Amino acid sequence: MSSTFWHARIVCGGEVGAGFLVSDRKVLTCAHVVRRSEASGVRVSFPQDRGLGELAATVVVRGGWAGGVTDPGDLAVLELDRAVRLAPAVFAPPGEAYTEPYPRLLAYGFPKGYDEGTLAEYRAASDQLIADEWVQLEAWSGHGQPLAAGFSGAAVTLADGRVVGMVSAASGAKDIRNGRMLPSPVMARYWPALSALIPTPEHRPAAKDRLRVLVQRAERAGLAHDPNRLYVDAVGPFGPQLPAEGFGSLWAAAWYVLWEVADAQAVARFAGRLEELLSAPPDEASHKASGRSPGKASDESMPGGRSDELMPGGRSDELMPGGRSGVPMPSGRSAELSDTPRGRSRSRTRTSPSWSPILVEIDHSGAGGDQVNVEVSAYRDGLRRPVGARRLPRSGVRAFIQEHIDEAFSQLEPGAEELIAFVLPREWLNEPVAHWARGVDDETPLGCAYPLVVTDRTRRRGGVRHQLTRKWEELERKASTSLHRIGCWSDEKPTKLRFRLRQEDTQLAAFSLPPARTGALFDVTLNAPVPVLLWTRTGCAGGPEHEGGCVFLDELAGYVEGLAPAELPRHVLALRERVYASDEPERHWAKDVQLLWDDPRRFPEPAAPVRSPVA
Repeated sequence: MSSTFWHARIVCGGEVGAGFLVSDRKVLTCAHVVRRSEASGVRVSFPQDRGLGELAATVVVRGGWAGGVTDPGDLAVLELDRAVRLAPAVFAPPGEAYTEPYPRLLAYGFPKGYDEGTLAEYRAASDQLIADEWVQLEAWSGHGQPLAAGFSGAAVTLADGRVVGMVSAASGAKDIRNGRMLPSPVMARYWPALSALIPTPEHRPAAKDRLRVLVQRAERAGLAHDPNRLYVDAVGPFGPQLPAEGFGSLWAAAWYVLWEVADAQAVARFAGRLEELLSAPPDEASHKASGRSPGKASDESMPGGRSDELMPGGRSDELMPGGRSGVPMPSGRSAELSDTPRGRSRSRTRTSPSWSPILVEIDHSGAGGDQVNVEVSAYRDGLRRPVGARRLPRSGVRAFIQEHIDEAFSQLEPGAEELIAFVLPREWLNEPVAHWARGVDDETPLGCAYPLVVTDRTRRRGGVRHQLTRKWEELERKASTSLHRIGCWSDEKPTKLRFRLRQEDTQLAAFSLPPARTGALFDVTLNAPVPVLLWTRTGCAGGPEHEGGCVFLDELAGYVEGLAPAELPRHVLALRERVYASDEPERHWAKDVQLLWDDPRRFPEPAAPVRSPVA
């Protein structure tokens, strides 16, 4: 015979439910049991120790439950008005309720007529989560106590009293003896401090404690802004895919790695990455942690507005909320960046950026009409990771790209310097992709949010690709690079231009007119191949008939003078931002600047198999 003194009876606004003690002052229950707590007090009693009487309690954490029967987050944490000297509940490892044969589970509730409480016997139907939230419970036998009103919030325990979850709902139908429970890992999503009490046998306690402490420090330091990228970094290219809904907090990602990822080293990698971020200088750490990935911003580290870090032994430490610091400016440029050479440092000693490209490929589908094939992928560790691909009418391309660029950020290594690269058929290279909105709810142009370039699909072939690789290697050894200008007045023959480009080993060329108005000169420059091309999509502001110079080329030459070609995507981003923020952007010389930047080393192709896969 055994008695568990931690079972609690909870009364709030006429509602009676159950709960259970997890520290000397914290009690867990369902959010719907205390939904009227703001209007009515919450009273808690412990039937196994009547000498304590009723205690007042306050709701300190809510799991985000929206009020519906099937709404997630039906969890609340109560804080008693004084500590009690009762041993709290002990949790079982998460998998012990689902070992064959499935064990008998007990729930201690307070249905009508049972103020002292009564037991119900159930078993888990499966370890499969319903709607990623609940485990279904089925009656242990065809008779006995059903999960009626009064059981909500009751601990679901094994026969030895260890907790595996919490009753959240009964069937609601007469003669149907089933219900649902929130398993302990799901409960910890809504109150992450609970994870300190849930055993994880496959992880050493020291590793788990290190993870918990680092997550707490990261939240306090405001580094927990991109949990999806941290998760992908921890599980590696062959680990479980990022859940479709992603993670709303760093806590959620950390505990998912802890409980759902079989690779025990993933926890160490996750913790190691956090430690690296925390030891970095503040500006660098903030940039690395947040990146530019749009995500769910939270002003508080836990649902309900308060986060208590429950420590083993019953001690409770409060976490500080972590805020979002915003998107940093790209490194290497200042908020006061000028359009003139005097406004910038011309040092070429800076190491070439290690770009992490997000590739957006658009190509003819062959299906006729306006159908195109669109594919989004991301590069990491030299490997290309698919994000999404679809055949679409051209009218649907923007929305698809907006959505999947967001998803692609989760595949990049945390702290990586992103680069959006549109791979386009040659006739589409003048598309205003840099002006496309960043998202449905964000009208910021893509080209003002990220470094963005276009590349020519035909230059990805073997011969041209090989030449471009060699040219980029030569570029890195050069002290300076001059701009080859092809102005509005140019009447040069394509054959002569090709000869001159190759003789002068041109690496950087610019046009004052869009491709459709340059005749064959644009194609010749692409085929030479010149590694970097710039042009204005709508034509020079001076018009085609002006003499003695070209506004666009004159200004551009001054802007790019002395800049390393490898860094041009970053500098063109800065230029686009200045145009976007100017008083008269439509009159700015760079309002329609397009950058074709094509370094094959940043876009490695998948290796071919050594043997034929069908041999």
